[in-house]
Amino acid sequence: MGKSLKTDRFTLGVCYYPEHWDEALWEEDFQRMKAMRFDIIRIAEFAWAIFEPEEGRYDFSLFDRALDAAHRHGLKVIMGTPTATPPAWLTTKYPEVLNATIDGLPYHHGARRHYNYSSTKYRELCANIVRRMAVHFKDHPAIVGWQIDNEFNCQIDTYYAEADHLAFREWLKRKYGTLDKLNQAWGTVFWSQTYTDWEQVHLTRRVVSNTPNPHQALDEKRFISDNTIDFAKVQTDILRDIAPHHWLTTNGLFGHLDSHRLTDEQLDFFSYDTYPLFATIFNDPNEEEPLLDRKWSLNLSAVRDVSPNFCVMEQQSGPGGWTNSIELPTPEPGQMRLWTYQSIAHGADMVLFFRWRTATVGTEMYWHGINDYHNQPNRRVAEATIIGEELQRLGEGLVGRRYVAEVALLDDYDNEWDGEHDTYPGALRGASYGAWYKQLQYRHIPADRVKLRTGVGLDELRKYKFVVYPHPAILTEETAMLLKEYVKGGGKVVFGARTGYKDETGRCRMMPFPGYAAELCGIHLEDFTRIAGTVKPALVRMVGEAAGLTAGAVAEAASEFPAIKFNDIIAVDQPSVTVEAEYTTAYYAGKPAMTCNRVGAGEAWYYGAAFSEAVVDKLINRLGLQSPVADWCELPRQVELAVRVDDAGEAWHFLLNYGANEAYIRVAEEVEDVISGEWLTGDATIPGYGVRILRKSDKS
Repeated sequence: MGKSLKTDRFTLGVCYYPEHWDEALWEEDFQRMKAMRFDIIRIAEFAWAIFEPEEGRYDFSLFDRALDAAHRHGLKVIMGTPTATPPAWLTTKYPEVLNATIDGLPYHHGARRHYNYSSTKYRELCANIVRRMAVHFKDHPAIVGWQIDNEFNCQIDTYYAEADHLAFREWLKRKYGTLDKLNQAWGTVFWSQTYTDWEQVHLTRRVVSNTPNPHQALDEKRFISDNTIDFAKVQTDILRDIAPHHWLTTNGLFGHLDSHRLTDEQLDFFSYDTYPLFATIFNDPNEEEPLLDRKWSLNLSAVRDVSPNFCVMEQQSGPGGWTNSIELPTPEPGQMRLWTYQSIAHGADMVLFFRWRTATVGTEMYWHGINDYHNQPNRRVAEATIIGEELQRLGEGLVGRRYVAEVALLDDYDNEWDGEHDTYPGALRGASYGAWYKQLQYRHIPADRVKLRTGVGLDELRKYKFVVYPHPAILTEETAMLLKEYVKGGGKVVFGARTGYKDETGRCRMMPFPGYAAELCGIHLEDFTRIAGTVKPALVRMVGEAAGLTAGAVAEAASEFPAIKFNDIIAVDQPSVTVEAEYTTAYYAGKPAMTCNRVGAGEAWYYGAAFSEAVVDKLINRLGLQSPVADWCELPRQVELAVRVDDAGEAWHFLLNYGANEAYIRVAEEVEDVISGEWLTGDATIPGYGVRILRKSDKS
């Protein structure tokens, strides 16, 4: 269980940049915020040049006045450390602080996040500004907490400055101790890559065919994560020493960063920036019935695994755009409210909209906030006002509740990072996680995302009746034993192709596939093929028991579907294994494609391909998974169900309508919509982009 935001009442707020506006606007801005029921603002994360206009000369007067004005109007403040945007005097005087491309060419001043974490000079200058800010602002009554930096590893998550190569070597020395052990772990005997001096070792660099050593590439990502956390520690140590009464967080969930470890070691809780329209512009235009903005719930599930109750530091309120790249369309009426409740449904107990007023200058002058440039009333202001009124009314009833799910999608950082370079397992991951989450969503079955890591043990897994671990190419003996104990106790686990054949260095094991999962699944693989070029996916048909199924369901289960991306040909080793699906085409027609092994009170399933929506649908039926409201509420596919429960066990059922059209539901028991206070039974509706939160009556 991760660290959570602790609060008595739901907190709503907005990101505000006093340095962008004439001071004459501040008072009216803060008055309007309070009238809209906002309680908190975030400031200063990009203001280093204001705080320290030249090296060693500090000026906090502008923010002193802004903080005093916010406090007069009863607004609390999250203070940002400004280390994501070093000022021009700094990068000019100390060019070694700049990040570099893989070819060693430095990035230049003029954007943001152009520094590297390894520069001792940059760490020194960051410590100076954070210490000065902490001393100056520690006693201001408006400040309740600090945001460290801004979006670690956003925009760029690789680092190739000279300081990074040096730091990587030191990291490797601590990890391996000797070059002999490094050479062994990296398999440098291949292609005569053996290192004989530490000076020969670097981060990955540009090589022929863009094929760096895969074990080096995996360690590089581990190093970047550790180095980022170490950089954050420079700031958190100072703030905890000088301002121990303030909480610390940061906003993120970006690449090459163990956000769990960052939070466990450095923060009080984790925060996230939620822009659901990103899920629409990167959507496959050929996908049938895509989740679109609803897919953002998958990201929120990942955040919830870091902090079960978290803060949304930036909630999308308008269209988003950078002058030469990002182009997010305008939210339709009702979507801003829908997305706010989407965040809350998944565990957010504090939400800040981005931003109060749209910037009139700079790269983000098309990244619109609640207010437009003209500062006149608009529909986003009206919608935010409704949200503020509702959340103030719901108050303490919202916060502290835990999201409840009986299904978990498992993953781990090593396989995530290894899969970026190694496309054999990596190319399967997105399809499988997407198919599972999509079909669970459309079946109204809440799901968690769980990162398997140190500290996640049997008690954590036993919360779930069913877990999916699609393609863990790297599977340690310890993890396999953990999953075996989970299954023996009654749990069900599903694996996919490319499971278990690597160790933690990314080296292939000299043992039958699927490695340490073979005994648990009761199988081995007798052959396999990647699906590429003229090699097409084999067709698969479900077989095995169909007891209790209607004739139509039996026919549907028998229909054929393609086994995508990769095909493992399975051989059964144990009598407890049943063949649940078989290939019907290709040279391996008639061979098992899916098996189930009964182990103790549970089951271990293996599917020899990436998961498609078709096979997930059939598996959900075969496994008997049902929505937790199946016996009292009928929901259409366009509505997401999320369940949050308080310490007393009272459940609030969030119904989120992602369709522009009205959604029809049927309720078999009397329930209260806690937003409107309306009591429902029988047929009811949810408006387009509307939300209901249902609570069953005491007599239900």
